Amino acid sequence: MNKTILTLVLTAALAAFAQAETTVKLSNVHLCCNSCVKGVDKAVGTVSGAKAASDKDGGTVTVTASDDATAQKAVDALVAAGYYGKSDNSAIKVSSETGAKDAKVSALTINDVHLCCKSCVKAVNGALGEVKGVASNTAEKGAKSFEIKGDFNAKEVAEALQKAGLTGKVQ
Repeated sequence: MNKTILTLVLTAALAAFAQAETTVKLSNVHLCCNSCVKGVDKAVGTVSGAKAASDKDGGTVTVTASDDATAQKAVDALVAAGYYGKSDNSAIKVSSETGAKDAKVSALTINDVHLCCKSCVKAVNGALGEVKGVASNTAEKGAKSFEIKGDFNAKEVAEALQKAGLTGKVQ
């Protein structure tokens, strides 16, 4: 009898500890400096039960959470903070929705792109330089929004920023 009770107690204890955490690794995230890493930590830190580990040199962020739903909330918080990356976990999606239409425009305002330093601005400038028809932009360190001018496709701008590991929302 004591052996049976002990077995049941141990089984229950193991089951309690066996609840698997959810881990998702995001690659190609723009992490040029320690402030970028702090921004990641701050964004993911808003989600109870989730934590982030950033590899600045590798451009990766690994989110560990108590379950899939919490991991998804943490990744969503990261995107809302202006970061973008590719998920290695098929259950956790990185939203590419920016509100940009697949249409030519002459001006576009983008909000909430992570711009903590000159290197972030340089990354934005490099990404926009890949988009045919972009003539200028007003991105600067610490800006909450910036304007792009020229004759370009709005969706191509969003895609170029995401390719550079950044994202935002079209105003």
